[in-house]
Amino acid sequence: MKPLRILLIEDEGAIRKLLEERLSREGYEVRSADSGRSGLALLETSAFDAALLDINLPDMTGIEILEQLKNRDPDIDAVIITGFPEIESAIQALRLGAYDYLTKPIEWAALQHRLRRLAERRYLRDEVDSLRSRLAETLPIGELVGTSAPMVQLKETIARVASSDSGVLIEGESGTGKELVAYAIHRLSKRAKGPFVPVNCAAIPAELMESEIFGHVRGAFSSATADSRGLFRSAHGGTLFLDEIGDLPLALQPKLLRILQEREVRPVGSSETHRVDVRLVAATNQNLEEGVRSGKFRQDLFFRLNVVRLETPPLRSIREDIAPLTMSLIRKLSRRFGKRVHGIAPDALQTLMRHDFPGNVRELENMIERAFALGAEDEITTADLPPLGKARTAPVEAAAALPPSFDHLEREFIAAKLRENQNDKARAAEALGISERTLYRRLRKHGLS
Repeated sequence: MKPLRILLIEDEGAIRKLLEERLSREGYEVRSADSGRSGLALLETSAFDAALLDINLPDMTGIEILEQLKNRDPDIDAVIITGFPEIESAIQALRLGAYDYLTKPIEWAALQHRLRRLAERRYLRDEVDSLRSRLAETLPIGELVGTSAPMVQLKETIARVASSDSGVLIEGESGTGKELVAYAIHRLSKRAKGPFVPVNCAAIPAELMESEIFGHVRGAFSSATADSRGLFRSAHGGTLFLDEIGDLPLALQPKLLRILQEREVRPVGSSETHRVDVRLVAATNQNLEEGVRSGKFRQDLFFRLNVVRLETPPLRSIREDIAPLTMSLIRKLSRRFGKRVHGIAPDALQTLMRHDFPGNVRELENMIERAFALGAEDEITTADLPPLGKARTAPVEAAAALPPSFDHLEREFIAAKLRENQNDKARAAEALGISERTLYRRLRKHGLS
């Protein structure tokens, strides 16, 4: 099993130093922080398997940290460190998703036992994730990463609409995760045990689309050498996801409308109809209302599809989600490539956050996968990213709207480590878990040299 990467957040210097030294000697990779905010700042650019959180910190409680930590990375297993008077808080932390808690003074054997169990649990979870990935059964509800207002609103709407059988129309640019949203609706619905059948209408030749969607019987046309159930019958009891519904030929639109109204389908070349119990979720990157006005899309079908409308935001409008998305992709690709890439350099992250991403999340994923394919190790640097020309970067006004907290937190964190180590650069670099060369670059960047 791979050694756990542990985030230790403890404000008592002696305890923090002792734990960090002993854990490191046991083979764990440890990064430590003396406050909640500085610990959360480390999550912006580094991935961790587990976190040890003191329940009482000068700036935040362990409960507050746990909530933010789980929002940013639901896979982190957290162990709460508490005194006996705060046992009630520890129990609250367990309800919020903490793995376990320890009381002070910490017994080293108890901590070792919990970390061994965590490592075993992590190993088994990674094996399951790997198997799901190979079977194409990943759970995209967990991939709807982000804490920006549009993403929070989207997740809340998904949770509300999933329990009904109403039609859903998902609008958004290419690469914004419309299929993930559709699958999330399916997995949260009463149809979750039924099939989820996705089809891209733009990818099916027009002459084959009718038989693909509605099915056909043998001999219906020259190449029909066997019966075909079609997508609607294949999705019986589950959800049919029609992506790029705006590309559905006008001649097929009344047939689709009839199925939605009558809940039965007649295969091409057959006189027999079949009852179908299917929830339809559709998606488009086009303006269907404009299509209705121009006569390319039937108004009655549009009204039938547009019971609930969701919008997946473009990545350039939710720049604060780029950091957690990047870290989520790094964790996923680390499993796929069998690498231990732990994070992304701050200057590389800032490069991504200034980019417009015309290809949205799909473009970001391609960039991170490219870095892995080209041999990125430990952390992704600017050199691992493709050239991002000025024409594709965000304007100054948009860049100014980026969350100001990251650079500020990094500067304060480095300054604090320098003070703790009496301005000894070598010791400060070691405490930060970076090389002296990297430390000097960060000092110059923040005007601390």
